[in-house]
Amino acid sequence: MIKLKRVYDEFDITDGVRILVDRLWPRGIRRNSRNIDLWLKDVAPSDDLRKWFAHDTSKWGEFRKRYLKELHDNKAVQKLIDIINANNEVTLVYSTKDTKHNQAVVLLEFLKRKNYK
Repeated sequence: MIKLKRVYDEFDITDGVRILVDRLWPRGIRRNSRNIDLWLKDVAPSDDLRKWFAHDTSKWGEFRKRYLKELHDNKAVQKLIDIINANNEVTLVYSTKDTKHNQAVVLLEFLKRKNYK
């Protein structure tokens, strides 16, 4: 099972493996924090796409389309799929405040289409 959660939300034992899917390390989180087990920044949107989107919800549709294309061509996705398949519980963590318009939402959609398990 894959869940989504903000990195700033309280850690829960049911989160399983917590994987940060942001390109940048989140502010205020220590590198040795138990909020993050693994950082897969290579599955995050490219710097160009991230900067272009800038969390502007009016760009959400185009961001989603562009990020899905990036994921399709991204070799790091297989590493993520392997981790998911090796664990019962996985939580993709992200730092943005917007819980509906962020890369983790698109990434989860992509993984479901790939039938990760």
